[in-house]
Amino acid sequence: MPGIRIRKAEITDAPRLADIAYRAWEKGILPILADRPGMREAERRRLSHAVGHGWRSTIVADVDGVVVGWCSRAPGRSYIPYLFVVPELQGHGIGSALLDRMETLLELHGAERVHLETPADHVRAVRFYERQGYRILALRPDGRDGHDPFVSVHLEKRLKPYDGDIGEE
Repeated sequence: MPGIRIRKAEITDAPRLADIAYRAWEKGILPILADRPGMREAERRRLSHAVGHGWRSTIVADVDGVVVGWCSRAPGRSYIPYLFVVPELQGHGIGSALLDRMETLLELHGAERVHLETPADHVRAVRFYERQGYRILALRPDGRDGHDPFVSVHLEKRLKPYDGDIGEE
């Protein structure tokens, strides 16, 4: 998709990031859960909290100045807890661009591998990560308070961190 720009997140992006995360969750993960009273609002709060605390470790994709997706890493780890793209633009390379850039950032910090997880029943997400070169390491039950337990797929990708001098020419 032409016109995608990847940049570091800013605090002013936080409301938009929370909205993107919730909308992507509602489309991709909610259908595999039993919808319970209060669950949607609890998830909206959880995602807003995650954005509020993690925006410094987040990159965003914008198209024509509008943020359409984001990806974050856990500080001090080579773990990607969040990757979201607005539902109407999924499948257009935005998620791939964000993931590729985050992997590059992790490589530059010396990471040899990157880890992430997604619900096993979210087949579209699992296939997406496999197409990006991730392999499944393990499955495990993952139930948070107020949510149905589901099985998470833990994935890993080996990186090729740069190991040379950056010389001046």
